[in-house]
Amino acid sequence: MPYPFSPLTSAIKDKITAAVTPGSVITENHALKIYTGDASKLHCTPEMVICPHSVADVQRVIQLANSYNFPVTPRGAGSGLAGGCLADHAGVVLSTERLTEIPVIDPVNGIIKVQAGVISQDVKSAAEAGGLYYPPDPAGMDLSTIGGNAATDAGGPACVKYGTTRDYILGLEAVLPNGKCIATGVQTRKGVVGYDLTNLLVGSEGTLGIITSLWLRLIPKPPAIIGLMCVFSDMASAMNSVTAIMASGHLPCAIEFLDHKCISLIGEMLPFALPGTTPSILIIELDGPENQIKQELSTIEQLLQRQGAAAIIPATNQQQRQEIWNVRRQVSLRIHDYANVYIPEDVAVPISAIAQLIDALPVYEKKYSVEIFAFGHAGDGNIHLSVTAKDSDNRDNAESAVKDLLALSLKLNGTISGEHGIGLAKKRYLPMELSPTSIALQQSIKKLFDANNILNPGKVFPDQPETTTT
Repeated sequence: MPYPFSPLTSAIKDKITAAVTPGSVITENHALKIYTGDASKLHCTPEMVICPHSVADVQRVIQLANSYNFPVTPRGAGSGLAGGCLADHAGVVLSTERLTEIPVIDPVNGIIKVQAGVISQDVKSAAEAGGLYYPPDPAGMDLSTIGGNAATDAGGPACVKYGTTRDYILGLEAVLPNGKCIATGVQTRKGVVGYDLTNLLVGSEGTLGIITSLWLRLIPKPPAIIGLMCVFSDMASAMNSVTAIMASGHLPCAIEFLDHKCISLIGEMLPFALPGTTPSILIIELDGPENQIKQELSTIEQLLQRQGAAAIIPATNQQQRQEIWNVRRQVSLRIHDYANVYIPEDVAVPISAIAQLIDALPVYEKKYSVEIFAFGHAGDGNIHLSVTAKDSDNRDNAESAVKDLLALSLKLNGTISGEHGIGLAKKRYLPMELSPTSIALQQSIKKLFDANNILNPGKVFPDQPETTTT
């Protein structure tokens, strides 16, 4: 149901403009278009965009939102896939793109302080310049912001070994929906004073507060990294290989897979012939002492050959690794451009259930006249299912296919989102996984933080209850 927000009158816009640092306001239609979409292909147009230069700017906007009853939608770089940064109730989009300082790098204690608008790759580069390592590597590292990563608890290939963004956030600073600023967490490796507000805000998708800066934990930089690309004639062999690798005590820093649909889009980039009619690819990387991981990689190659690998391409230097990851990155880009209807899902299932999930996809393709591309993080079961249709009129069928696929993932003891979040795109499916009691409790937390519901309204929670499966 619609929220009773007030439109931004000229008088309210003038008050907002006067309250923030000069040059922070965007109101021109052509400039607003930049902030109407994200990578989900959903679009919502705000009435105004604010790019604050300071935490005080953020506070003043939030205070005015409460006084004049307009919604505020936090936004990082707009690279998300769930519509979480879109102004579906108009009002103000508040972009953190100018909060880009890295005020502290402390190699002795292994911590770094960054503002929310810092690009994720710049965080990693700053850590490396200090001789340290920031492991999280969500897709689009050169586009996404660290604040956006925190708001969705972004993952990436490295999470199989190193965990997600959440695992590296020691503390943060955020502006609450009442305009007050709060500092949570610690700058130490341990801390159990009071409730864990840091972890409550991380992954809350900008509904409980606007993250303005973070204290991040860094680790020693691995001395070397090597990998390989391996092709199999079918998905079952690839997944059996993943299980065998993990069961043998190996812990790669990345295990990615591509199904035959994905491979069909990037076949010309591959330096080998493809076996069978439904080939699949694994990308595996190891990091650590060079002599140790070279020996470990040789052991893994032998294991892959025993599992029926048709071809193995080593990547023992940076150039070879980059060429392999270019193939992986092209998959996402080409799927995005492939069809008029594009619905990206990111379910996660137990590793043992990956092959079963992939094997079921042709049934849904035939039933709903869609094409489904599957790729993702085989090491932790986080599968990216891109449901597509060439004809825009087939969107309803695509949506039905998505719902069935989410139901199947839950039946396999999985979850409907591994790392993208719920946002606007998947809020209708929340009751498929969470009980009414759980949803009601979370809505109570939202109301406690945001009594006037001005911060990122319409996200995460469904507008109308649906039948639950729990």
